Order: sequence, then structure tokens, then C-alpha cells
Amino acid sequence: MTTAADLRSGLSAIAANELFDSLPPVTIDEMIGRWHGSEVPTGHQMDGLLAVSGWYGKEFVDADTVHPLLFGQPGDLYAVNPRLIPFNTLNRLGTKMPRVLPPGGQTAFKAMRTTKPRARLRLVEFHGATSAAMVYDDIPVIDHFRRLDEKTVLGAMDQRGSDQTYFFLLERD
Repeated sequence: MTTAADLRSGLSAIAANELFDSLPPVTIDEMIGRWHGSEVPTGHQMDGLLAVSGWYGKEFVDADTVHPLLFGQPGDLYAVNPRLIPFNTLNRLGTKMPRVLPPGGQTAFKAMRTTKPRARLRLVEFHGATSAAMVYDDIPVIDHFRRLDEKTVLGAMDQRGSDQTYFFLLERD
């Protein structure tokens, strides 16, 4: 059985897609709660960027109240408006982007704070199975989820304009 620790050490994009497709779907109710995220390195152009940015994870209050990008540390978490993050630029620059932020770089995300939910949970078919997915309100991204174990889901970020899926883990707080 593949574990979260195995995935955090990385695998090929092909192996990540095969694993994702082999996992069982999750329901919307199973996603409710706060989740701590980590990256699954696959050679995607965004590998390493979430980790250095201070990304914490996601919070699903209910199907229509989702905070897709939590930053900070437990006790000092805040939601960020994904519309203000230049995902297309990050994808274009890809591996040319430094994997370290300048001093104080993480504080820039505090200027992007929001208290409004910025996504919703819906059941969406992806790679042949219908499972819970997070649909962003303002950007062309859908995060699809499959169950790795009782406390962990594997996420697959499907972004319009990107030819590769970005994989990440969510572990229930």
C-alpha cells in the first residue's frame, strides 16, 4: 500500500496518474473539515512552490463554503484569495522560478487575505470516476480528490491551460 510519506518523496507523473485512477472516490461529506496539505513531486512546473509559500491546506465548512488556500500555522491560519495568485505566470515560468522566497516573502500572502469562501465542493467525473471535487469560483481550476486512506486524500489539480496534472496530499486535521 502506498503511504502519504511515500508520495511526499515523489514519483513520476505517469505513476501519480495511475495511482490516482486506482483509488476510490470520496463523498462531499467526507471532505468536510480542515486539511493539512503537502506536495507530491512529479516533475510538474509548480513542484516546490506551495511548500515555500507557507501553504497550510484547505478548509471545507460545507459544500458551498470552501476556503481553498489556507496559509500560516495552526492558531494563525488565514484564507487567501486564489484570484490574486498568478497561477498562469507560475506555470509559464515553471522550474525557472526559485524555490525559496525572499525574506518576508510569505507576508505578501497576508495582503491577499479573504474571509469569503472562494470555492465549492461538487461531485465531478474525472478519469472515469465520480468523486468529490473542489471547484474554484474565480479561476479555471478544479481539484479532484480520491481516498488514499481513512485520513488522507490524493488531490489532482486540473488547470485549464496546463498540460500536466499537479498532485498534492490532504491529511485531515
